[in-house]
Amino acid sequence: MRTVFVVVSLAALWMASDAALAADPPVGPRVLIKDFVFAPMDVTTHVGATVTWVNRDDEAHTIVSDTGLFRSGALDTDETYTFKFDKPGTYRVFCSLHPQMKATIIVH
Repeated sequence: MRTVFVVVSLAALWMASDAALAADPPVGPRVLIKDFVFAPMDVTTHVGATVTWVNRDDEAHTIVSDTGLFRSGALDTDETYTFKFDKPGTYRVFCSLHPQMKATIIVH
């Protein structure tokens, strides 16, 4: 009986540690990409925040800073891109594959 308890306890601990790792996403706002739009289109956050873009479209998209500070590769459905903003400022982003898609990140 004691062996069963130890095995069950270890299995529960192992599953809890995996869940903790999976539940530890980057800190900061999330921007969804859906229907060829960044949502929200305007994000305000703080220095040190990590913004995560998530592609929920069936088409590939990119996230590109208009100043060349960062540029993602093409994101397929459900793929993500993150960027940590270390300096205050206004950052304009767009999708290089669909340039009409634009957003603004304001960092305080």
